[in-house]
Amino acid sequence: MNTRLQSILLHVVLTVIGLVTIAPLLWMVGASLMPVGEAASYPPRFIPSRPTFEHYVALFTRLDLARNFFNSVFITVTATIVSVIVNAMAGYAFAKLEFGGRDRLFKFLLAGMMIPAQVGMLPLFLLLKNMGLVNTYLGIMIPSFASIFAIFLVRQYVLSVPDELLDAARMDGAGEFRIFWTIVLPIVRPILVTLAAFTFISAWNDFMWPLIILSDEAKYTLPVALANLAGEHVQDTELMMAGAMITIAPVLIVFLFFQRVYYQGIMAGGVKG
Repeated sequence: MNTRLQSILLHVVLTVIGLVTIAPLLWMVGASLMPVGEAASYPPRFIPSRPTFEHYVALFTRLDLARNFFNSVFITVTATIVSVIVNAMAGYAFAKLEFGGRDRLFKFLLAGMMIPAQVGMLPLFLLLKNMGLVNTYLGIMIPSFASIFAIFLVRQYVLSVPDELLDAARMDGAGEFRIFWTIVLPIVRPILVTLAAFTFISAWNDFMWPLIILSDEAKYTLPVALANLAGEHVQDTELMMAGAMITIAPVLIVFLFFQRVYYQGIMAGGVKG
């Protein structure tokens, strides 16, 4: 009986914590559908008296947020595809290919994980400026193309691939690229899906780097454009909540769609090797 009571109390506490955590998100959804001025009522309302999509329409017509949405989609999808390919190849190389200084280089990369990303923004900006990539889509995407954490994640998973399987393929005359493409990639698919979801979420939500590298408002990503609108429409709570919903909706969809594989990849990547 005591065990059952403890279980009930635990579930009640977790439910309360979950409701408190999700309450701001629920209010944001409701506020985005409220008529003008209703979101400022006290106490806060979660259900609109008269649901309306006028704020969503205004974002894509009057405020032309569609271009910024396209910018985010193009940058995020491109960065995710390139990141998965580059990090998968690098992780495979560090796990299965023999070359001089491999282990020392990998330890050097791991040491780089201790350096905050913000520290590297200034030298990266100056480097891209000398290359003429400031205020370009490529300049936004370059930092997402390769990640030390992603290389580490893929390497740990690839270590579980039997060396005998790869040696047999080499004896049959298969080249390294063919081995990587036809044997390794199908085996490590869970970790690649995890990496794709992680990269997509990170690139879509990135605010600081696009704000630094871009000066043309027509190239702004959605988070930057929304923050820019907040200065002019700070009192339009319902409009801002609609913009926030448009910003987080793709991330939620991607995460919920790949949730199971995402967790499997994280757990497997942490124990392999």
